Amino acid sequence: MHPPHDHSQCSHTAHGQPIAGDPAARECPEPIVAIEGLTFSYGGEPVLRDVDLKLVPHDLVSIIGPNGGGKTTLLKLLLGLLEPQSGTIRVLGVTPHQARPRIGYTPQHVHLDMQFPVEVIDVVLMGRLGQGRGFGPYSTTDRRFALEALNDVGLADHRSRPLSALSGGQRQRVLIARALASNPELLLLDEPTANLDATAQGEFYALLKRLSERLTVILVSHDMGFVSKFVRTVVCVNRHVCLHPTDEQIVELYGGQFRRVRHDHH
Repeated sequence: MHPPHDHSQCSHTAHGQPIAGDPAARECPEPIVAIEGLTFSYGGEPVLRDVDLKLVPHDLVSIIGPNGGGKTTLLKLLLGLLEPQSGTIRVLGVTPHQARPRIGYTPQHVHLDMQFPVEVIDVVLMGRLGQGRGFGPYSTTDRRFALEALNDVGLADHRSRPLSALSGGQRQRVLIARALASNPELLLLDEPTANLDATAQGEFYALLKRLSERLTVILVSHDMGFVSKFVRTVVCVNRHVCLHPTDEQIVELYGGQFRRVRHDHH
């Protein structure tokens, strides 16, 4: 396990005020994510304004905030699917577009046809598409990465089962395995537990915590209640961005009442 992050020395800002940072950022000249002065809009009022943010390797990060606050937009900017109007964004030391082959991604809405006769291993192998391979059958290397990804999520014994035979939590693990099959350095997840019950959510977050020991995990979530137990870094987004927000900042960002986020390290 990695030691708790000490966010006592940092130059991040939110609303012009210093935000806590991580000493690992000083040890690593290129943080996993480095955003400076970023503003983005879809043509009207900015969805994100004056964003400064740095995230370090092997972190488990939750992006929280109200609906329409810019959480998914921030994820798309990290993926290079959107371009900021101003400011800079670096992911894994390069532009988001250049970093994309090194990023695993699971979108918020994945439409799975449960009537389609596909096996678990076939879904995971889709994560190998675009990894420098040409047309034709999957290679031995492709299958090795896919099986390793299934083992990572605890579903290696289910590789030949129909996807439709799995529970909702297991199917979500398959989608994570698909993202892991590309052997990413950064894993981005948009609302990965939206349709899971409380037990499946707990198991899923424990899985993400284990994965963060070898790669960086960033997930978008509406649920503020789980963060004290599982994540190391909290990013609150509502046009502006706060890293490890205070109660007052959360009230400002949400515009009302909220469930308090405890961020104790275990």
